[in-house]
Amino acid sequence: MERHPAVVTPRYLKTPDAALHLGLSPRTLEKHRCFGTGPVFRKLGGRIVYALVDLDAWAEIGTRRSTSDQGSGTVHPAKRMDASAPVRR
Repeated sequence: MERHPAVVTPRYLKTPDAALHLGLSPRTLEKHRCFGTGPVFRKLGGRIVYALVDLDAWAEIGTRRSTSDQGSGTVHPAKRMDASAPVRR
């Protein structure tokens, strides 16, 4: 009897893979993380990871049926939302 290795679907993705999943560049996803406009992420030790369900939920916020559809939410651009706030470094 042959044994086939089980296919494991990842629950968490690192930034490059999460960006690929969303169709964004890794740098854009990093900017979203810094400005607080992106999907929920987790820090596991020193690594940033994203749950697949969180990536899909964030992408769903921007769902529209037409260009005139206001939708139920807004996916903001990857930039500081309050221009007067100082950037922490």
